[in-house]
Amino acid sequence: MADQPLVNVSENTGLGKVEIAPEVIEVITGIAASEVDGLYSMRGNFATGVVERFGKKTHSKGVKVELGDNGIVIDLFVVLDFGVSIPEVAQKLQENIRQTLKTMTALEIAEINIHVVGIQMEKEESEDTNE
Repeated sequence: MADQPLVNVSENTGLGKVEIAPEVIEVITGIAASEVDGLYSMRGNFATGVVERFGKKTHSKGVKVELGDNGIVIDLFVVLDFGVSIPEVAQKLQENIRQTLKTMTALEIAEINIHVVGIQMEKEESEDTNE
């Protein structure tokens, strides 16, 4: 963790400094995104799929945070519900994530990029044939 860059969020007041790890930003972003209607799921990798099978929820799944010279860049990889307006849901995701991060960390975000990687089709309800 020593080689992992941290985000400094406090002025030098003589009491010490406050730093936030990028993993914390990923978790906050994942939770904020899950609050938006129209989002079916976040895309993860094989490892997060295995972890979730054992019952552990991964809030940072589908979130990538980069600390660049221009600020913090967040990439979100999502699967949306069928029938929703993709631009509207993407804008709601960006607004909710930006507001949540601003409230919790006081960080300004340079970019929030939404990558729609799939659409979840509605599952047909099976009719009971047992009479």
